[in-house]
Amino acid sequence: MSDSATPSRPRTLLLRGGEVHSPADPFATAMVVEGDSIAWIGSEGAADSFADGVDEVVQLDGALVTPAFTDAHVHTTATGLALTGLDLSGAPTLADALARVRAYAKARPDDRVLLGTGWDAHAWPEQRHPGRAELDEASGGRPLYLTRIDVHSALASTAMLDLVPDLTTRAGYRPDAPLTGDAHHAVREAAYATLTERQRTEAQRAARAHAASLGIGALHECAGPDISGEDDLRGLLALAAEEPGPRVHGYWAEHLTSAKDAARVRELGAVGAAGDLFADGSLGSHTAHLCAPYADAPHTSGSALLDAEAVAAHVAACTEAGIQAGFHAIGDAALQAVTAGVRGAAERVGLARVRAARHRVEHAEMLTEQTIADFADLALTASVQPGFDAAWGGADGMYARRLGVERAATLNPYAALLRAGVPLALGSDSPVTPLGPWEAIRAAAFHHTHEHRISVRGAFTAHTRGGWRALGRDDAGVLVPGAPADYALWRTGQLIVQAPDTRVANWSTDPRSGTPGLPDLTPGGQVPVCLRTVVGGRTVYARPDE
Repeated sequence: MSDSATPSRPRTLLLRGGEVHSPADPFATAMVVEGDSIAWIGSEGAADSFADGVDEVVQLDGALVTPAFTDAHVHTTATGLALTGLDLSGAPTLADALARVRAYAKARPDDRVLLGTGWDAHAWPEQRHPGRAELDEASGGRPLYLTRIDVHSALASTAMLDLVPDLTTRAGYRPDAPLTGDAHHAVREAAYATLTERQRTEAQRAARAHAASLGIGALHECAGPDISGEDDLRGLLALAAEEPGPRVHGYWAEHLTSAKDAARVRELGAVGAAGDLFADGSLGSHTAHLCAPYADAPHTSGSALLDAEAVAAHVAACTEAGIQAGFHAIGDAALQAVTAGVRGAAERVGLARVRAARHRVEHAEMLTEQTIADFADLALTASVQPGFDAAWGGADGMYARRLGVERAATLNPYAALLRAGVPLALGSDSPVTPLGPWEAIRAAAFHHTHEHRISVRGAFTAHTRGGWRALGRDDAGVLVPGAPADYALWRTGQLIVQAPDTRVANWSTDPRSGTPGLPDLTPGGQVPVCLRTVVGGRTVYARPDE
């Protein structure tokens, strides 16, 4: 290995002897990287001519090279806290969850507030959440804040509630029920305000390191005043600029009405006033806004947090300022309000300008034929999370309990979105569902509802190039000359072309098809193992002993 690069000449690298997933050459086995960009893609034979002129040659030994993944919806600090702290998502029972709280409280005597996430009463045989007295006992009387798995409601101990003045007067407060709405946001703000800068930074480092180990090269951080806070976003963006790891593109979910508001979003370093700007809540917490009541709670149709006029004002302000707008919308009524509002903005500032801005909608679960057509017409990107269907779909899942089997089967219609020409960007909403790009691709390709399934190739594109397109960039997320050198190396089995539609052949290994293969993601099989992740030509993860 030579090291002849100079300050005036970028370092060059030849990867050879593997499988390079590139539309530039479906049979590629080698790739040249020059500095922070892809310089060449081609065959093993042609690679010989580069071998003596590069600074380093990497023998792939059959490894697969793909673009690094982009997770288009992440809460980085919360993800890091779940990775390093109290995560109840694996608790099999209510009793076990309380035991984990006790153990965590004992292990963290200096934490002013105990923070945890991931509880789901429907997954427990007790079929109930812990009561206030149980939380007080488990926490030893200390402030305790526990978000439900969907992060749209939370439990809190008495000492935690006492930190928020006038909490009992806020919407969403009930004496011994999970907190929702304004009450939840107030308690969350009080809890996260106790985090020190060191705790936040440690959590952010842990989340970025974990993402890099999974072949993720970019994260869309969905921050906002009701989610994390300005200091958290500023700190994360500064950390990502200073330390190696996945790129971080920040979104700030604050409602805008003026150019002055938009300027503040830019000053924060955010790329848009989007992400979790809540048009509604979540299905698990009965706060997603529905056109008809919940099957298991017929007294409610959820929460309408933004109407069409508010949406229109926000989209118009963002469009005129040249930044992206976006919304969290899950229920069918919320999605109707969002599309009506975006259309109203188009009437004010022009349809072409709205389309060019590539505004986005997060989750977009309960779509109809009309709202899908509206997404396509308005050039809205659907930022979706296939892990939601994997976790809660199916006839026996949470969706079916909340909505009934018939309505639940309409959720997350990825195939219909792609047929209509709606751009997809895949993500996890971590820590709601775990970071895991191959698992997300599998979940989209093997959706519980057969007619919503898309090909592995389509889901892979949505999890690589789709995330970049959602930012307004068409030159990244793909391995072609001139693209950013963001890529990952994988140990995997045979590569195939896999489609979920049983009316046609499910896969083909015939190289004459000219379609680049991808790993077999049939449920039950092992997902590829990440060997290395590279961002901008710089290694940000290398698997130990490889």
